[in-house]
Amino acid sequence: MSTTEAVLDRHLEAFGAQDMEAILADYDDDAVVITHAGIYRGIDEIEEMFDGLFEEFSAPDVSFSLDERIVEDEYAFIVWHAETPENDYEFATDTFVVDDGEIELQTFTGKITPRE
Repeated sequence: MSTTEAVLDRHLEAFGAQDMEAILADYDDDAVVITHAGIYRGIDEIEEMFDGLFEEFSAPDVSFSLDERIVEDEYAFIVWHAETPENDYEFATDTFVVDDGEIELQTFTGKITPRE
């Protein structure tokens, strides 16, 4: 069984590599991701969410910086900022709840300004 810290490390690495198989392996089959754009339930909906994110974050000249990372038992919290050709993520946070080595719940919010 993976620790919360190990799951978070693996998840961030998979996101950076845009490895969909590895990303989805981090989630429980019934996981829920709650964002400002909607709620994604289960692997199929989470995959759709990451399809869009991978498309945006694969563009040239994307920058991503992890500003803070806190892990406490089954909870992980990150603060980050990024710039893509589409958006300026001025301030963003994700919170993860990990059980038995899999993400069961994730929340995301941020101050996102579309780039013109």
